[in-house]
Amino acid sequence: MGVSVTALPVPPRELPHELPHELPHELHGEGPHKVIAVHGWLADRSAYAPVLPDLDLASFTYAVVDLRGYGEARDADGTYTTAEGAGDVLALADRLGWARFSLIGHSMGGSVVQRVLADAPERVRRMAGVSPVPASGLPLPPEQWELFAGAADTPANRRAILDTTTGGHRPAAWLDRMVRRSVECSDAKAFRAWLDSWAGEDFHDRIEGSPVPALAVAGALDPALSAELQRGTWMRWYPNAELVELPGCGHYAMDETPLDVIRVVEDFLRADADADA
Repeated sequence: MGVSVTALPVPPRELPHELPHELPHELHGEGPHKVIAVHGWLADRSAYAPVLPDLDLASFTYAVVDLRGYGEARDADGTYTTAEGAGDVLALADRLGWARFSLIGHSMGGSVVQRVLADAPERVRRMAGVSPVPASGLPLPPEQWELFAGAADTPANRRAILDTTTGGHRPAAWLDRMVRRSVECSDAKAFRAWLDSWAGEDFHDRIEGSPVPALAVAGALDPALSAELQRGTWMRWYPNAELVELPGCGHYAMDETPLDVIRVVEDFLRADADADA
């Protein structure tokens, strides 16, 4: 599938460390509505693999990306911050010739896409966060911080995080598989650095009041990024916000309830009244 690259009237961005070419990504679909999907902390773009077979590829074109430190960008140098991730996403959109696009972000990726909105609000059509980290960060109590900070070098910590954030409802084999994927697809140094950014940075003053339609999807079994947390953050900041809570689902909706999350997110994206860009 070919795409044309056009010059866009946007200010130049300087990235702290240039990628060899561009943010690694794969394109799915040929639809007029362009969408960029960003993964979370514990996985690379393969986090979206369970939903790919059933996406509406006639209505949408999805670019599913690897952030620095993950997947094909596992060895990419960087500062591993939401600001850098947003710059990389915007640089990719420039290369693809996408003047306007919608965004999907899972967990940490939810913070990254909100940073894209902060940096280039005129380019964002709609934004969907799946268990999104708030733009105010996610302060963790000391014992939880120790668990998360140690997860870079300790697979057992990653397993504990996965188990807790899915309500203790998932089978051991699934937890083990998710841990293996997480360790294999991420660089430990980058993984640890990303935590400081998504958990500790607060830029919500830059997105508060944005009129962009913004969907938050929360899993009923997720105690960390719950519907209650989204009501106190996402729903307060975005005047055109929506919240959907998926029953029987934890933090990893793409794995746990792929058809449900597709339906909710694509119905939201399809409601865009703008002419297709």
